[in-house]
Amino acid sequence: MKPAASEHLLQLAQQLTPDLAARLVAWQAESGRHHLPWQQTRDPYRVWLSEIMLQQTQVTTVLGYYDRFLVRFPCVLDLANAELDEVLTLWSGLGYYSRARNLHRCAQAVRDLHGGRFPETAAALQTLPGIGPSTSAAIAAFCFGERISIMDGNVKRVLSRVLAWGEDLSLKVHERSLWQAAQLLLPAHAADMPPYTQGLMDLGATLCTPRKPSCLVCPWSDLCEGRRQGEPERLPLKSGKLKRSQRESWCLWLQHGDEVWLVQRPHTGIWSGLWTLPMFDSPERLRDAHPGPTETQPPVTHVLTHLDWRLHLERAASGPGEPRPDTRTMQPCLSEAALGEGRWWPLSQLDQVALPKPFQRWLSGN
Repeated sequence: MKPAASEHLLQLAQQLTPDLAARLVAWQAESGRHHLPWQQTRDPYRVWLSEIMLQQTQVTTVLGYYDRFLVRFPCVLDLANAELDEVLTLWSGLGYYSRARNLHRCAQAVRDLHGGRFPETAAALQTLPGIGPSTSAAIAAFCFGERISIMDGNVKRVLSRVLAWGEDLSLKVHERSLWQAAQLLLPAHAADMPPYTQGLMDLGATLCTPRKPSCLVCPWSDLCEGRRQGEPERLPLKSGKLKRSQRESWCLWLQHGDEVWLVQRPHTGIWSGLWTLPMFDSPERLRDAHPGPTETQPPVTHVLTHLDWRLHLERAASGPGEPRPDTRTMQPCLSEAALGEGRWWPLSQLDQVALPKPFQRWLSGN
């Protein structure tokens, strides 16, 4: 990176201070979002919970989970004292399950290392499991008025455009320069940090969208260097592309009466610690585990951040008056070593077990 580019970025940010922050605070009060439940609190537990849930997940999906979590775990100590399996079960269907495991670990760290109270600075918050720079900044700014900028994907887009920062954000040096500029744009008074921070989020979510940004109604319209240059949609620039891979698995839906056989996945890898139907690397391995007749169901492709997982399904059902299928041959044939031998779960109690979304849909018929 040329030093002149970074210097120009910081100079432009200084020129926009404090007008840019004042406009955003005023816009957020009048036109920003105010209906979301985590916007009505300065409780760091609730703000932290919402920030973790909103990572790579849409607001409409998060709302129900957020409410259910608070009913079961009203405070951080309730979450810390819960069993991980219960946390995973309540998280079931929300995806990215490492967030739930880190959520539990973080709650325990707050309990054990900080007396049940969240630290009040971004630097201290970032030492907790699962809390990165942007999440720690959000908690510190919202709850404690610290003058520090968040830097999630939406904010990177908004600031790259208003400052016309065209350097590649896949390189840390360029992302760091943008963060330095973001620090210059902050409002002078701590009391303005919550609405300013919320305003950045709202601007990225509602107006300064990846495609077709609503520049005409943006509070920064006449200040935006990217708009002045005529191509705001080309920013931010990020050349690094995530390499995707493919995987195939064959799943066995073994049902006896109103019960289904589930196994718990190992504590490493995708869906670690969750319960699934028995999974195999090939149809031959499935047949080795269950040589009896099965009905082939339509396969699904489950899309993860870095992986397209093709899941095939074979179903074998027996009535309550028939002998239970023999599951003893299954363990050696599974794709990955399960935790324990598995167990029969009543279909009516599947809401009490942590199931990945594809298996939820299969077993519930949705």
